Amino acid sequence: MQRALVFGATGGIGQAICADLANAGWSLYVHCSQNWQKAYTMAEGMSQKYPSQDFIPIKLDFLAKNDELKEFVSELLPVNAVVFAQGVTDYNFVSSQNMTKIDEVLHINLITPIKLTGLLEPHLIKNDYSRIVYLGSVYGGSGSAMEAVYSSSKSGLERFAQAYSREVASANLTVNVLAPGAVNTSMNSILAPEAMEEVRGEIPVGRLAEGKDISYWVKTLLDVNSGYLTGQTIYVSGGWLI
Repeated sequence: MQRALVFGATGGIGQAICADLANAGWSLYVHCSQNWQKAYTMAEGMSQKYPSQDFIPIKLDFLAKNDELKEFVSELLPVNAVVFAQGVTDYNFVSSQNMTKIDEVLHINLITPIKLTGLLEPHLIKNDYSRIVYLGSVYGGSGSAMEAVYSSSKSGLERFAQAYSREVASANLTVNVLAPGAVNTSMNSILAPEAMEEVRGEIPVGRLAEGKDISYWVKTLLDVNSGYLTGQTIYVSGGWLI
């Protein structure tokens, strides 16, 4: 049985990823940081729709201490793939940014994913093939003013994936980053409607991405036939900021 662990499963993109992977035959760990009821409801719904697959809701705070991360991983059933779809931002000038908030953005977007990757590696490389996909951002390649810390966290994720992929390539573990552009999720709701309309006008395809535009590529990267693609960042941005 193929099983994927989807971090950030209750978010806008995470929900689409879970729906696509479940439809493709994957069993899933449905992760949340806070919204347990949402994760539980998602798992229940997919269990009813796909009774031959397993859907397990799990909870982990990405600000957890090292011992908590180790305990979390130690209790997991075998997994073939891990998708890091969690992420936060803080729209602010660096000079005005709360230092605790800077720590939170870096830990949730970069530091904890790196730690979990190291802890999960022994589980993943036991398989004939395995996959890791990180959700980056177009701003990892083209930094965003007012989101400098967020941009740096996503850029760091790209470089980490590029380097780490070389360590595990011989174990048939591929490591890639999908970097969305502007996506129609709650993360972008902080922007005024006029600002979002301006962004939409800058995107060559003329619209924001939907979750399914990203989940399609996650599903593709997890496929058994994608084994020669590793260490890459794929920008799914509708042609924006390239």
